[in-house]
Amino acid sequence: MSILKRHFKIIRERNEVIDDINHNPILLERFNKWTNIQKQTFLDYCTGERGLKICYDPYFKEIFNVEYDKSRLDDLLSSIMGEKVKIIMVLPNEGARIASENTLLITDILVRLENGSLVNVEIQKIGYTFPGERASCYSADLLLREYKRIRDKNHKHFKYSDIAPVYTIVIFEQSPRTLAKAKEFYIHKSQTIFDTGVEVNLLQKFIFISLDNFKNILQNRIETMRNNSTDLVLSGDELLHNRLEEWLMFLSVDEPELIELLIRHRPYFKNLYADIYEMCLNTERLMNMYSKVLAEYDQNTIVYMMDEMKAEIDEKDKVIAEKDEALAEKDAEIERLKKILSNKQQTERAV
Repeated sequence: MSILKRHFKIIRERNEVIDDINHNPILLERFNKWTNIQKQTFLDYCTGERGLKICYDPYFKEIFNVEYDKSRLDDLLSSIMGEKVKIIMVLPNEGARIASENTLLITDILVRLENGSLVNVEIQKIGYTFPGERASCYSADLLLREYKRIRDKNHKHFKYSDIAPVYTIVIFEQSPRTLAKAKEFYIHKSQTIFDTGVEVNLLQKFIFISLDNFKNILQNRIETMRNNSTDLVLSGDELLHNRLEEWLMFLSVDEPELIELLIRHRPYFKNLYADIYEMCLNTERLMNMYSKVLAEYDQNTIVYMMDEMKAEIDEKDKVIAEKDEALAEKDAEIERLKKILSNKQQTERAV
């Protein structure tokens, strides 16, 4: 019996899932188009041999569906933002996405809070080459959207103070280089400070979260606890320091051993995993979700490789330009020295 099947009796055996696929010609045709690795991964998801990638769009939006249970997303955002927040609605964000940009995104959701603030939550599989510049542009787009809404709503009584802050929260499965370097940190919150010390209320807020950094930190804690012969099951507070870390563990781990650790430490998450394995009972629905993930993964990988190649080319062009500049300076110095030598020789011949 698998580790997770001990906790979730509804998890099916591999032969049950395969029989389900074989008895449906449409599902069987789709299944046969997958690679052996893709087939194996899908069956591992269904049978609890591996946890689902919670971050991926179809799974994330299913688990955090506000029509089903709004408290989950409320709790996640509250733990990220460091204050109690409440969602009043989920908004369409396609119109706000710059140039229909969706590459490299695993999921993207836009919500309005009770205090009027807009919060965009993005999860990226691989971080963009310029995360700060990109997030700034998208945040500006959202802020302009809010400005127009409030201005049109209040007409002559419009005041800039009526506009609530706009939050851009980006969660990276694989962090961009700038964040990956800060290995000891997994969350970064922006804070604008003026050099004079004046306090000005700026409306754009940014929070970056590195799931890979967090997972490495978590693994280091587990290794330390094991080396100290600490009971991992009983020492939940030593393993997870706050509510945000509980959520990040839920979002980032797919190893059954770590999932078991989480649900033993924090039973709240057992209900979320129960919903996941309830979803796994519907083979057709899960296959549709999985197919969408595969399609997005292929597109994202290509875009990322192009982005990385462009960054490498830009870096090489920069190095070449610097070398050309250095050579030009040396050539100019040689010409200067030649001129000095020529003038000296002419002076000596005149004497």
